[in-house]
Amino acid sequence: MKFRKLKRTEIGAIWQIDRGEVVENIFYHEDGRLVLRPEFYDMSGWPNGEAEQYGPILDDCFDRGGSFLGAFDDDVLVGMSVLEEKFIGQDGDQLQLTFLHVGRAYRKQGLGKTLFDQAVQDARARGAKRLYVSATPSENTINFYFHLGCVLAEEPDPELYKLEPYDIHLDYVIPS
Repeated sequence: MKFRKLKRTEIGAIWQIDRGEVVENIFYHEDGRLVLRPEFYDMSGWPNGEAEQYGPILDDCFDRGGSFLGAFDDDVLVGMSVLEEKFIGQDGDQLQLTFLHVGRAYRKQGLGKTLFDQAVQDARARGAKRLYVSATPSENTINFYFHLGCVLAEEPDPELYKLEPYDIHLDYVIPS
């Protein structure tokens, strides 16, 4: 497995990552706590329109100086993380982990943790004290972030919450 920064022309390769999974449980944020409910989804790939909606957002992020790290198996992109460049949060000390996806065949091998750890190192180098994660509410995704040390955000970022009200908004304190 090779890791390297992506070129702008490579961003579109994200839509070739197999993000499929079977989801059996979904977290909901209710009254300040998480509630897990059974819901079944067979996610066979990216939802229709996802590339058209998020492609320009990712391009803009890259143009503003966001960090795009790709994980490659030979020359095939199998995982990717994106760290936003704009500081957010009440104290202006937080960067958003905008994207973190690992292909189905590459999960549970430490690849997601490696991409997360690299984003943390990058954020620390930029002077951030915390990461903000707006995560898909599936049980596997939220448990992944909890395992890494993320916690439920006490005060979700208003702009990001408005964009993704069904996501679970998390906070990660970057170790010194």
